[in-house]
This record gives sequence, structure tokens and C-alpha cells, in this order.
Amino acid sequence: GSDKFDESFLPRYLSFVKGVIDSRDLPLNVSREILQQSRVSRIMRKQLVKRTLDTIKGIKKREDSKDYDTFWEAFGKNLKLGVIEDQENRENLSNLLLFVSSASGEGLTSLEDYVSRMKENQKAIYYIAAESKDIAATSPFVEDLLKRDMEILYLVEPIDEVCVANLAKFKDYDLIDVSKEDLVLDDESEEEKKSSEEAEKEFSDLTTWMKEVLGQKVEKVVVSKRKTDSPCLLVTSQGGWSANMEKIMRAQAMGDNRAMEYMRGKKILEINPNHQIIKSLKGSRDSNASSMVALMYETALLTSGFNIESPRDYAT
Repeated sequence: GSDKFDESFLPRYLSFVKGVIDSRDLPLNVSREILQQSRVSRIMRKQLVKRTLDTIKGIKKREDSKDYDTFWEAFGKNLKLGVIEDQENRENLSNLLLFVSSASGEGLTSLEDYVSRMKENQKAIYYIAAESKDIAATSPFVEDLLKRDMEILYLVEPIDEVCVANLAKFKDYDLIDVSKEDLVLDDESEEEKKSSEEAEKEFSDLTTWMKEVLGQKVEKVVVSKRKTDSPCLLVTSQGGWSANMEKIMRAQAMGDNRAMEYMRGKKILEINPNHQIIKSLKGSRDSNASSMVALMYETALLTSGFNIESPRDYAT
């Protein structure tokens, strides 16, 4: 007997694969429910997924990369969905993914190729999620990495960030969002460590006061270890959404604010101890200084990719 492929044989993300199975082992006249649970169909499903992914891998290995580019354009989203839904095949799928990156020019890069270009002492794969390549490339979060000539993946499709978060690792490398707190770039010298400890001490009164001024808007204010030209940046806590994810979810939430509040990343303001504005704030605590802090926060919301919470305040 033969049976058309359907969801009992192939997972949802491979729904674009069509075919007919010829099987001598299927019990005759059985209902779909029993078929789904039968051991035979489980083994077949496993085999079909494996064969499908092997076929796709074959296309990717072809000398003419145009074939895979065409395939990717049509079905790349499906494979990203697979990473999210199919834990068992996550590793195989991760080898098939393509992303825009700071080094990919007009094209895309695989994670394998990214790893082959990594700096000698680089221990992680870095990424940022944004609405477009241009926004990603000019984000203050990538400034330091680009100066150090480190490659960054630019996640510009809404599904990318969830896909990469589910992947979490590729080979032995963690995938790290550069817009999150506690970013440590691997080549921090003893000297740099020492100077950031000193800066922390030197600015501890200022960070405490700035947190008082900003209140609930931020979880905390800390001295940044990043090399940046901005006076400050707003990063998000490890567990929460990034600024980009917050925008995507805001667009989909249709006013379900409870869920939004719950999942939103806690915002942490990182101040740049080498910036003139920050230095000038060190001793001052008057209302001008408070206004300056509020303005810096609003500006950081924008440059860090968040929506301004109430545009009215910003305009005044």
C-alpha cells in the first residue's frame, strides 16, 4: 500500500516536501490514530526527516551556491521554524541556516563560515536583532565589536531571534546577543579589567543617584565596559526580550499589556565613564542635571532600539 505524506509522517516545518511512501510494513485498514502511534510510522517519520535534511544538505554542498540560495529564499523560514520545534534535529538544522552578517556583504553566511572567520581568542558567536541590516550595522551595541574587527550576525527576520535563542549554541560556541547585559568580549586585558573596576568605584555615587532619578524606568545603572562613543546605552536583562523582540511582540500583542509587562526585558542603563557628559554630571545633583539624565535616558531608548514610552514628554 502507499500513503501520501501528511503531518503524521513529516513535521509541520517540512510541509513543503511532497511524496508518496511505499511500505510493505503498514498494517492494512487501520485508522489514522493507530497509524500515528504505530512503531512503524514513528520509524518512518524519523527516516523521512533524516532523508529530507540529508537531501537539503546535499543541495547546500553543491558547487553552485545559487541552488541553495534559491532553496533558502523559498524555505529558509521553514528550517528556522524547525530549529524552534524539532529539538531532535536542531543540530542538523543549525548547519543549514543562513544569516546576514557584518562580513557577509550582499549575501548571507552560514554559522560554519562564521566560525571559520572567528578571531583567534573569540569564544562566542555574536548577534544583534534589528529591523534591517542598516539599523543593525549602526547600532551602538555593535560599535565596539566592529572596531575589534569581530563579525556580528544581523538577525533581521522576525523569526530569527527566537530561532537563535532556541539554538543557544553552535558547535562549542555560545550565541550571544550583544544588546544584553554583562557582555564580555573575550580579549579584555588585565589593564582593562583594572580600569573598569576603578571607573566603577569612581562613578558609584553617580550611578546610585541616576537610578534614583530614573526610578522604575531602569532596573539599575552601571558603568559600561563597552567602548562606545555614546554617553550611555540601554541593555536588557538576560532572561527578557531584547528591544527588537519587544517591538515585534508589541505589534502582535494588540494591547495585551499584562503579557508585555511580564516578558519585557528589565532595562539596565550603562554609562560611558569616558564621555564628557557623564564626567560633567559627576558632582552635580541640581534640576539641570536631573533633566540631563532624563534626556539621556530618552535618547538611549531611541539609539538602543526601543520605542519611546511617551513621546509627549520627549517633545517638551
